[in-house]
Amino acid sequence: MYLKHLSLTNFRSLTRLDAELPRRAVLLVGENAQGKSSVLEAIYFLAAFASFQTHVDRQIVNFHEAKNPLAVTRLVAEYQRGKTKHRLEARLILEPTGSNGQRLRREILLDGAKRHANDVIGHFNAVIFVPQMSQIIEGGPDERRRYLNLALAQAVPSYARALSEYNQALTQRNALLKSLNERLGDANQLQVWDEALVRLGAQIIMWRIQAVQEIERFASRIHHELTRGTEVLRLAYEPAYDPLPKPEMQMGLKLDTPVDRSDLELDEIQNGFLARLKTIRSEEIARGVTTIGPHRDDLRFIINKADVSDYGSRGQMRTTLLALKLAEVEWMKERTGEWPVILFDEVMAELDANRRADLLKYVNKEQQVLFTTTDTNSFAPEFVEQAEIWDVRGGVVQPGRIK
Repeated sequence: MYLKHLSLTNFRSLTRLDAELPRRAVLLVGENAQGKSSVLEAIYFLAAFASFQTHVDRQIVNFHEAKNPLAVTRLVAEYQRGKTKHRLEARLILEPTGSNGQRLRREILLDGAKRHANDVIGHFNAVIFVPQMSQIIEGGPDERRRYLNLALAQAVPSYARALSEYNQALTQRNALLKSLNERLGDANQLQVWDEALVRLGAQIIMWRIQAVQEIERFASRIHHELTRGTEVLRLAYEPAYDPLPKPEMQMGLKLDTPVDRSDLELDEIQNGFLARLKTIRSEEIARGVTTIGPHRDDLRFIINKADVSDYGSRGQMRTTLLALKLAEVEWMKERTGEWPVILFDEVMAELDANRRADLLKYVNKEQQVLFTTTDTNSFAPEFVEQAEIWDVRGGVVQPGRIK
């Protein structure tokens, strides 16, 4: 995967950017709040059609442009995947509606043809690392589910659409459960939404089982190297509906107990999920909400049998996150056959000298990588000498080496 050209219009503080990208590393250098991170955010948006900074697309539209009755933010990437060149364009259009109102509409074009975002995610791949991603480890389960969803959507072609359809079925089922709780509606109608939830949810569960196992293989090795062999990292996937049968009278397993779900078949997960929904139907009607399924899954990080989010130091959390993101790069290469574009936002400021040197060892010449930094002294002199340095000031990007 090689991003050759990037064009941005009215993306956050970047009113206009039109730049050719080299195959070698790029360092975006400038003071804070100048627009460096916005460049990385735009590249990542073209891979995931989601921002790592916000859940609201409207916020990435340039503030001054958004004041106009009709505002357009435009992102265009020209890239090479394998031996084929492609052009991907995303448009965020704020258009007038009603009395002084606006609505945001998205348009996605791949090689000139309009496509739905769910069908394009994964055609261009990128992995991003930003300090605030520590929430993946120390935040709530929704942060970890979002991490899994964004990674899987890029690596598994059907994942984004299945997840979207699952969420739609979940919304409908929850609405019916709420009605039934209020003595309205027909309980027999739950069968339709149960079947939809099971069909889509079981597939999502299976994909997550496979992905966590594969990412763990890379993350465990990288973490072992980063800690000089002093720590063992394990990823523990915790599905809200666990398809792994438990012997009768067995107590819940300890968090540090490895669980192998890799041999489970899809129909086995579906049948068990459906049976479980029927068992807890009266409870869910009483609560008016769906209590099990992928929307309540979690992912835990275990170092030497202790949960990092509960017992890990700041240094352990940073090292775990770095290992996870570097593992994501290798996993995506294994899954897609292409190295993703790698985006590091102020990562060097969060690492000590040893970790900085370790990180640069994982950046090879086959990968396209962009760093943001306020100070090139955070990098080894030989790395800086081989990189291309871009100056970023006041929302203006000047490609080329700083003299």
